[in-house]
Amino acid sequence: MCKEKRKTVVPLTVLSSSITDNNDISKDIALSLYKDMLLGRYFEDMCAQMYYRGKMFGFVHLYNGQEAVSTGVINLLNSEDYVCSTYRDHVHALSKGVNPKHVMAELFGKETGCSKGRGGSMHIFSAQHNFLGGFAFIGEGIPVALGASFQSIYSQQILNKSNLLNVTVCFFGDGTTNNGQFFECLNMSVLWKLPIIFVVENNQWAIGMAHHRSTSSPEIHQKARAFGLPGIEVDGMDVLAIRSVAKQAIARARSGKGPTLIEALTYRFRGHSLADPDELRSRQEKSAWLARDPIKNFKSYIIKNKLVDSSILSEIELEVKKNVQHSVDFALSSPEPSVDELTKYLFVDN
Repeated sequence: MCKEKRKTVVPLTVLSSSITDNNDISKDIALSLYKDMLLGRYFEDMCAQMYYRGKMFGFVHLYNGQEAVSTGVINLLNSEDYVCSTYRDHVHALSKGVNPKHVMAELFGKETGCSKGRGGSMHIFSAQHNFLGGFAFIGEGIPVALGASFQSIYSQQILNKSNLLNVTVCFFGDGTTNNGQFFECLNMSVLWKLPIIFVVENNQWAIGMAHHRSTSSPEIHQKARAFGLPGIEVDGMDVLAIRSVAKQAIARARSGKGPTLIEALTYRFRGHSLADPDELRSRQEKSAWLARDPIKNFKSYIIKNKLVDSSILSEIELEVKKNVQHSVDFALSSPEPSVDELTKYLFVDN
C-alpha cells in the first residue's frame, strides 16, 4: 500500500471582513475585546504550567490560537443567552463571565470549582451564567444547545414570558460536522426557526486527522444550504471579522428569523491535548498560522489606529496576569471535595 504524502494546511484568506477595514470600533470595545482574548491566552498558558507541574490531572485541551472566535461571538451576548461548548471549554466559560478562579479551581478538582470539582477540564458548567457546559464526546452538546433554544421559543410563544428571544450559541469543531447530530439538529433548528447559532471552530485538525482528509465537502458552511439556513465562512483569526458576522447572526436569531451556521477558520497553537506530542503537523504549517496570532495582530491594529496608548495595553496585560495568578492561588488554597459527598449533585434536591 502506498504511503500518502502529508499535505500542509496553510491559512486561508477569506472572508467576510478584515481586521484592517473595521474602522468603526470604539476604544471601550477594543479594550474589552483585547482584555478578554488576553485572559483566555494567559489562563491557558497557566493551565499548561500547572499540568506539567502535576497540579492538574486527566485530559486537558487548550484553546491557544482560537481566542478571537470565543471573544468575537460571546461578548455580544446578553447574560440571559446560552452558550454550549466542547471539551475545549475553559475560554468559552471565561468569555461568558465565569470567574477565572472558579474555572481554575474546577481544573484542580476543588470543591470551589464551578462544577464543585466533579467535572474537571472537560465539564465546565455554570447555571448562573447560562453556560451549559463542556461535553467530552463530539457532537454531544449540539442537541443540548438545541433544547435550550427550543425553550426560548416555548417561553415566548406558549408561556408569554419574554418579548425578546434568548439566543443560544453552540460551539463545536470541524470533526463534529461529519456526525449525525449535526445534520439532525440543523434540520430541526430550521423547521422550528430556533434562535440558535452553530459556530464551527474549524482548526483544521480533528485530533490527528487533517480536516481535508475526513470529509467529502471541506467547506463546512456550504452544508447549511441543504437545510435552508445561512452558512457563513469567516476568518477565525480576526476578532473584528468574527464580531461582525456574529452580530448579524445574533440579531437574526433574536428577532425570530431562525438559525445561522458560522464556520470560523482558525488554528490551535498546541497539540490536541497536553498529552499530545503534536508531531503530525508540519513546522511550516504551524509557523504560517502562528504568524496570524489573533491577539498580537489585534494589538497591532489598536496601536496602528491610535485607539489607545500602548501603555494602557501594558497595564491591561499586567492586570490580567495578576488575575490569572490569583485564580491559581485560590485553587491551591481551596478544599478538596469530601469523600462522604461523592454522589452529591448527581440528582436534583427536592
